Amino acid sequence: MTQTLEMPSSPRTETVPSDKEVVIDCQDVSKHFYEPVEGSRSWRNLFLGERRLIRAVNQVSFRVYRGEIFGLLGSNGSGKSTMIRLIATLLFPDEGKLTVFGKDVVRHQHEVRRRINRVSVEASFFKKLSSVENLRYTARLYGLSAEEGERRALKILRRLGISERKSRVPLENLSRGMQQKVAIARALMTDPELVLLDEPTTGLDPKSKRDVQEFLLEVKKSGQTTMILTSHDMDEAEKLCDRIAIISKGSLIALDTPEGLKRQTGASTMEEVFFRCTGMEWEDALADEDDE
Repeated sequence: MTQTLEMPSSPRTETVPSDKEVVIDCQDVSKHFYEPVEGSRSWRNLFLGERRLIRAVNQVSFRVYRGEIFGLLGSNGSGKSTMIRLIATLLFPDEGKLTVFGKDVVRHQHEVRRRINRVSVEASFFKKLSSVENLRYTARLYGLSAEEGERRALKILRRLGISERKSRVPLENLSRGMQQKVAIARALMTDPELVLLDEPTTGLDPKSKRDVQEFLLEVKKSGQTTMILTSHDMDEAEKLCDRIAIISKGSLIALDTPEGLKRQTGASTMEEVFFRCTGMEWEDALADEDDE
């Protein structure tokens, strides 16, 4: 059974605290897709391609402030990954308005992209090159010298538990989990203003996951880097996020601090919060993971 929560004020009427800077302002944003209707034998479907409207994101509104870690939680197909792609300007809204650092993602997409780094499960690299070489290449793209790039690369890789010896090994010879750590290092080594972390600890062993989580909390202390986190790990979201938004079937159904969400639902864990808000059962969650 789905539990309805008292939602915060709409971003359009919400008063921005004087000590807060809005990084992402999402107002009534919607994104629609069309998919073929399966099983239809009509002539219309055969020749014209009968299609069904899918509301991947449906009138979603929220604000993200500078320096916070903002969580986007939802099951597969909930719309959270579509929301990440909208922020990253990989997709554009069909309705509503979305700005990043005050720039409209449609009219100023190139300016927005320059201020965003992204970590996804399927990160791309020059696999024949080592971790250090890949990061040094990234550093040069951001105007850093080769020497400064190498210094930063070795420092951040070491902080994430990758030794200098390992950092000289071609990436194709490293495990997927190790490559994911390199992706996180690449996204954060240039001190970005906004980082989109799409399932950043997927595939990591418990120690590596802890290394990454502790590193992200260290980055947060600077107060300058804003992070958007999607995760299936509810404990991770509670540990890292200042506020968490839960998306279900394209709609934003809950938004508050982890403690606020638990208080509103009477739950003791974020996992319980998620199930109560979405109406999912344990069996649904397990089936959802099997579909990944």
